[in-house]
Amino acid sequence: MSFGDPNNPYGQQPPQGQPGYPQQAPQGVPPQYGYPQQPQQPGAVPQYGYPQQTPPPYGAYPPPGMHAPGMPGMPGSGMPPLAHWGLRVGATLLDGLIMAGPMYALTGIGVAVSGDESGDTIAGILSLIGMLYFLGMLFFQLYKEGTTGQTFGKKIVGISVHRELDGATLGFGMAFVRKLAHILDGAACYIGYLWPLWDEKKQTFADKVCSTVVIKVNKNG
Repeated sequence: MSFGDPNNPYGQQPPQGQPGYPQQAPQGVPPQYGYPQQPQQPGAVPQYGYPQQTPPPYGAYPPPGMHAPGMPGMPGSGMPPLAHWGLRVGATLLDGLIMAGPMYALTGIGVAVSGDESGDTIAGILSLIGMLYFLGMLFFQLYKEGTTGQTFGKKIVGISVHRELDGATLGFGMAFVRKLAHILDGAACYIGYLWPLWDEKKQTFADKVCSTVVIKVNKNG
């Protein structure tokens, strides 16, 4: 004789909550597997598997010993393209024209009006103004390059200089040191200025000493 369920002749119910007996999830609630899921906010899309990490933006400092994907000169998707030699030369010529052009123009005017005492005075004043403009523009260009990565010439052609390690801008001090390091590029028949033509990272000697790279950027950026 049986009681209750004919398939369970002993009338016993399986123990609840004991090891070895899977518990049935309430109706309408899917079973949970693997790692416990965090409570979801109303309207949030459920996440499955391991949580995804958002890569740091360009210029953010990566963890020690690691290079964030997309850093200049480093492998990774979305890596900014390195600036080729022609763009760098074009930016240098434009910067030279912006800085030295007005100075030479003022000096030329001074030479044209010189010849007497008043003309010589005007020529001296114009030459002084031209020199002050050149020096002021030189330091202003270094400030812009250190804080934004771009001089006026670099901005026009669409390139920018950054630290190779983390993609950050140089700061005024390192921009000044890099400018001095170009002395190495001019040594030995200016071979350092030609080095980006065959270098893997398209660096000059100054770039290698200061650990910097020059990349292409949006001209409107």
